[in-house]
Amino acid sequence: MTTSSGLVFRPAAERFHSQLDWLDSWHSFSFSSHYDPAWMGYGPLRVINDDTIAAGTGFGMHPHRDMEILTVMVEGQLNHCDSMGHAEVLRAGEVQRMSAGTGVVHSEINQGDKPCRLLQIWIVPSSTGIAPDYEQKPFAIGPGWTPLLDPEQADGAMAIHRPVRLWRAQPGAGETRSLAIGTGRQGWIQLIDGAGEANGHPLQQGDGLGYDAGKLEGFTAGSGGADLLLFELC
Repeated sequence: MTTSSGLVFRPAAERFHSQLDWLDSWHSFSFSSHYDPAWMGYGPLRVINDDTIAAGTGFGMHPHRDMEILTVMVEGQLNHCDSMGHAEVLRAGEVQRMSAGTGVVHSEINQGDKPCRLLQIWIVPSSTGIAPDYEQKPFAIGPGWTPLLDPEQADGAMAIHRPVRLWRAQPGAGETRSLAIGTGRQGWIQLIDGAGEANGHPLQQGDGLGYDAGKLEGFTAGSGGADLLLFELC
């Protein structure tokens, strides 16, 4: 684990990598056969997988339980089917929330005509044994922070079974966004695309950076702009 001045840095190139003929997946934390005890997550944030799935392929039916699972669609589309009776299409800009709870089985297939890209995120819930649940919503992402998750569902955000907040922003070249989080909380930045810097720490596509409240002030996008997620964890 790369740490410096209270920061936890996960360089894109040091993530775990799964490469199949239909899947290109980068794992920020230990996942599947990739295991490193130093990278089992960050607080309740257990998984960030950056997946590119070829057209006409995907993950067949498989089970989950006692996990909050988010899918942030970046490019293309993904067809979802689950044991709760949902059969939905996720498109770029949409976010899916699935509370696996006592158990759910689902599939994720790219039935489009081009590759799709998504970030799948797992967050450990505050309690286990809850009833499975599902929701998906489109979000208009601009240069400012758009809330995707909020415990009070502020500004149309969704809520999961843990008081975690999540925002997404696409600042233009040279624009700065605050990274302030609540006292006693932990923050994590995940750079989806582009580049920039946080308190002088350079970041590029795929990098992740964890920090305690008060350790980072702001993120400034590079010359090509940026697309990033900000988590407030507890």
